[in-house]
Amino acid sequence: MRQLEVPASCSLDDLIPVERPDPGEPGAGQVVVRMRAVSLNFRDLLVATGYDRWRPPTGRIPGSDGVGDVIKLGKGVTRFKAGDRVMTTILPNWISGPLTPEKRIGGLGGPAADGVLAELLMMDAEGLVLAPAHLGDEQAATLPTAALTAWHAITRADVLRPGATILVGGTGGVSLFALQIGLAAGARVLMTSSSAEKLARVKELGAFAGVNYRDRADWADEVLALTDGRGVDLAIDIGGASSLNESVRATAMGGAVGIVGLVGGLMATINLAEIFQRNLRLDGIETGSREMLEAMIAWFEQKGIVPIVDRIFPFEDSGAALKYLQEGKHMGKVCITFCWTNAMPKGKHSAFRTTSLSPHGRLGSSATARSRCIGEPRGTGWLLSQPTPRVVR
Repeated sequence: MRQLEVPASCSLDDLIPVERPDPGEPGAGQVVVRMRAVSLNFRDLLVATGYDRWRPPTGRIPGSDGVGDVIKLGKGVTRFKAGDRVMTTILPNWISGPLTPEKRIGGLGGPAADGVLAELLMMDAEGLVLAPAHLGDEQAATLPTAALTAWHAITRADVLRPGATILVGGTGGVSLFALQIGLAAGARVLMTSSSAEKLARVKELGAFAGVNYRDRADWADEVLALTDGRGVDLAIDIGGASSLNESVRATAMGGAVGIVGLVGGLMATINLAEIFQRNLRLDGIETGSREMLEAMIAWFEQKGIVPIVDRIFPFEDSGAALKYLQEGKHMGKVCITFCWTNAMPKGKHSAFRTTSLSPHGRLGSSATARSRCIGEPRGTGWLLSQPTPRVVR
């Protein structure tokens, strides 16, 4: 089998698949999963480049979010049967209830444990969930971190309801899921970005308004003007140090700021008066539990929510996928497929852009069909039945 390993250099140029022995027979409570697709998160970039506290030991398998088929079951496994299509959870020990230090141990694809960018994985069955039937492999792979983080922030702030007002920073994976969840719940969603093009696209998807933070440093004033001076019930902050103060200023009295990202830096100076004088709450959002993920999947199935996937790269080009994520040009999720015919045309760019989106992130019926990797491995990948995404030239 092949797997991706973080090199000693922590350089994306050196990130290539290597041959390793198959995982063998599962032990009690374990399953072997043949991977189909992986979805990348900003955390994966931090791990692969060895940034700060996310620097892993040499040889660590990166990636936390993936979908695959159960091919072997260990003794005592009753949650799944052979052939079930399953999704990973980034914190496999957080099954339910509040997060504790014990439940946070063993986060996939980080300093503490191997991740999912491997053809075969030995996993504890308790840390997996059934993938939703209405989504393809790459779409389903986007749910365990990005979608769950947005879901956790919105449900914790009690704004999964009509009439709520939500401010979302950026247009990456968590941000677009927050937009889709908010719209499906009947909330009014405002988005921020430094790109006028991306703001136009999120408005097409249903955002109430877009605010360009590149145009003005005090962009919270524009949010306040758009909400008649009241502010938003929830601000989902992606930027961290670069945006937290403006997110706080944009939040209504008694509202919440969900801190879910750090793309703008780890250390921030906060105006505390803005917080206590308006009775605000700062919520640190760490993905979520397996129980939360299962509740979210059921809600997604009921609402017909389909994730927005920007591009799909073949497993062989995982380094290129991370570089693309690093560039920040994506809108939606960046995915990796183990089904090579889904992402590797000869003589062309190896990535594909998914089909076009209608409002609320829904795809046409042909694109929502579950993609399948058929048969045994041939050459460097798996045979894929339709649908085939459109190539980016």
